[in-house]
Amino acid sequence: MDPRVYQISVLSGLLIYGMGWLEFDIPPGQAVSILGTALSVQWICSRLWKLERFDARSALISGLSLCLLLRTNHLLLAAAGAAISIVGKFLIRWRGKHLFNPTNLGLVALMLVTDGAVWVSPGQWGNAAFFGFLMACLGGLVVMRAARSDVTLAFLTCYLALVFGRSLYLGEPLSIPLHRLQSGALLLFAFFMISDPRTTPDSRAGRIAFAALVAGSAWYVQFRLFHTNGLLWSLGAWSLFVPVIDRLFPGPRYQWVARPLALPDQPGSSTPNEQPALL
Repeated sequence: MDPRVYQISVLSGLLIYGMGWLEFDIPPGQAVSILGTALSVQWICSRLWKLERFDARSALISGLSLCLLLRTNHLLLAAAGAAISIVGKFLIRWRGKHLFNPTNLGLVALMLVTDGAVWVSPGQWGNAAFFGFLMACLGGLVVMRAARSDVTLAFLTCYLALVFGRSLYLGEPLSIPLHRLQSGALLLFAFFMISDPRTTPDSRAGRIAFAALVAGSAWYVQFRLFHTNGLLWSLGAWSLFVPVIDRLFPGPRYQWVARPLALPDQPGSSTPNEQPALL
């Protein structure tokens, strides 16, 4: 099973439930604008880069994530966020690998240039929706067991240790860090952004190191510099160093589409630079 199909199902269900029952602060027109722009730009870029076929799955994941996180009173800015997310996949690359998670790139770029006109909703969904989404995300780890679940687990381990460690050091009751961690934005980040197989380091050692760096920096921005959206700023900054991590800890490049193994003397056999995907 393609992990993206599961991700699209989870994100779509959450968005429909949030807009229909939890009164998420996103007008239907804005959601349509984000999703329509993401799919349209993906199609245009697929034609410009002369790809063999149009694949909507990655664009849908980026668009749905933006619908859940991005907040603005300007419809054009919402559409611009979707366009930046998709175009960035095609333009900002290093040796054929795009550097930034598309959703993260769109959010960070808009927050940098709009001076408060765009912000991120942490997602106050209530306990029932939060734990339902948590269970769906944990189920996604089973679907992605051979992909990049290790970076999600490493990030959550490091970040939770830092958050709980700080509270224990300050003598805070455990209810305080638990409340801080009950954030839909944290779940989206851990299970749908930092775990993006196309932007994380290629080797397991590299991914664990990357997750620890992102977690440590996010904690520092949030609890030492007292700035919001530490997760997004940290991921955006450390994504620039993924090529360095890949150089230090080389590994096989991930591919979404699995290709059958072939003998070395057969046409289409895999080479060291073209590893078959493990889904």
